[in-house]
Amino acid sequence: MTNTPAHLAGNFAPVTEELTAHDLPVTGAIPPELSGWYLRNGPNPHDAASGHWFFGDGMVHGVRLEGGRATSYRNRWVRTSAFAHGAPLRDEEGNVDLTAGRANTHVVRHAGRTLALIESSFPYELDLRKGHELDTVGPHDFGGRLATPMTAHPKSCPDTGELHFFGYGGREAPYLTYHRADAAGELTISRPVDVPAHTMMHDFHLTAAHVVFMDLPVVFDEERARSRQGMPYTWRPDHGARLGVLRRDDPYGAVRWLPIEPCYVFHALNAYDESDADGERIVLHVIRYPRLFTDERDERGERARPALWRWTVDLTRGTVREEQLDDQPCEFPRIDDRLAGHSARYGHVTVAGSPEAGPAAGELLRYDLGTGSVARHTFGPGRVPAEAAFAPADDRPGGPGWLLTYVYDAATDRSDLVILDADDLAAPPVAAIHLPQRVPYGFHGNWLADH
Repeated sequence: MTNTPAHLAGNFAPVTEELTAHDLPVTGAIPPELSGWYLRNGPNPHDAASGHWFFGDGMVHGVRLEGGRATSYRNRWVRTSAFAHGAPLRDEEGNVDLTAGRANTHVVRHAGRTLALIESSFPYELDLRKGHELDTVGPHDFGGRLATPMTAHPKSCPDTGELHFFGYGGREAPYLTYHRADAAGELTISRPVDVPAHTMMHDFHLTAAHVVFMDLPVVFDEERARSRQGMPYTWRPDHGARLGVLRRDDPYGAVRWLPIEPCYVFHALNAYDESDADGERIVLHVIRYPRLFTDERDERGERARPALWRWTVDLTRGTVREEQLDDQPCEFPRIDDRLAGHSARYGHVTVAGSPEAGPAAGELLRYDLGTGSVARHTFGPGRVPAEAAFAPADDRPGGPGWLLTYVYDAATDRSDLVILDADDLAAPPVAAIHLPQRVPYGFHGNWLADH
């Protein structure tokens, strides 16, 4: 009997080879409108060992689609300084090397750069030029202007082309800094935000007029950090939970804080502004955990399970209405990113498992946020999807398109890139692209269209 940790077993286990394959076999028909790269990042420790699922070296898996064909597949480790020569993020004297992250959480594009992200350090730029696909260029610090880590969940504004993000952490204030880069990739704003402690701030919200931060009670634990065993954070409901609202047109102005019930949110679905005769509001959709990083169980003896909630921030009255919209456990929420910061009718989530909770029936869900109806695609026994990115079919934000996701098949120990019609989610896949090896469970990615 082995004692392999859950986050290193089954399809959580890392793959050991970097492969390149061309002209991939396909079941079905790839839409000819899809021309670009589907990229997804995730932890893949190159020494096949790590203390937590979140700690493995970043590996990006990419499939190139063009002319109705899957022309190639590649998987490459991100060559960070930690990967190349074991550089620690923090040395024994407490000095921080922001190039020494694992770059294992997300991959995004802004101002012509493709960036692999993790929230503890600088992003790393990847090359997508022919002949250099997924090669690591090096750390990107916005020309020396970035002096904090960068969140793995930046928000791109579809109206201005700006990239909004933040950096958090450290053993002393400021624990949070808000950043903004313009459409050309120049870092134009970096301002500290006063928060009382180093809390784990994985994501945030962007609307057309506001930025909203989540100061939630998962607090840095110095003792756990020193032990280097597991995540260095502790559930501290006594810290309280609150939302911080900043106006985009006054980026150095006051942040208005409004209390909410203690909880944790890894991922935001979307946010938007609305107003009427009753006042001004911000509507936020999140995947909410009632608690995190604690052994506490609910009345049924179960661990906390994440589900879709809506928070409505009433800026006129200074209150937040909190509503659970479904009890289906889910994660990895996505929209048509061309509607980021605006009201989006549809949100897509993944139903899968985790190292702690074990496997679950593999499904993708499409929530109609207006009517509350839910469409489902169930992949069948032993087939588990990852996060699904939306690829548009035309130039209309909120219009037709496809969902792209890697799906692991336990029966074959292989993975496919599956393409689904977002408007007919229950239908059979439009196409399944068969990959030369499995893609381990991971985190986030994007469809990067050529145009």
